[in-house]
Amino acid sequence: MIQLVPQLKILLAVEPVDFRKGIDTLAAVCKEHLAQDPLSGALFVFRNRSGTALKMLVYDGSGYWLCLKRFSQGKLRWWPESNSAPLHPLAAQQLCVLLYHGHPELARFAEEWRKLA
Repeated sequence: MIQLVPQLKILLAVEPVDFRKGIDTLAAVCKEHLAQDPLSGALFVFRNRSGTALKMLVYDGSGYWLCLKRFSQGKLRWWPESNSAPLHPLAAQQLCVLLYHGHPELARFAEEWRKLA
């Protein structure tokens, strides 16, 4: 099970990917196009071209998880601009908002009780 804890590094791939790609091809995208190590434990979030689905790839130490969220209605309301960097960091609570069709940059969250180094 994937847990969205505050310490989890979450990276959104800004450019859409072909959703026919599986674990091995998405891991190669992380290495070659995003210059990231897919074995690092970071959660990589990809979107399809039409904005109707998300794929999340993460390595948990013993294997990869590949999760798909396809929206039953509508499209993503927010995604970072493609003219910026190829990756966009996101906090765990922001990803939860995104997964429920929200706008993570407009959501208001309580202050963190204690910052972790």
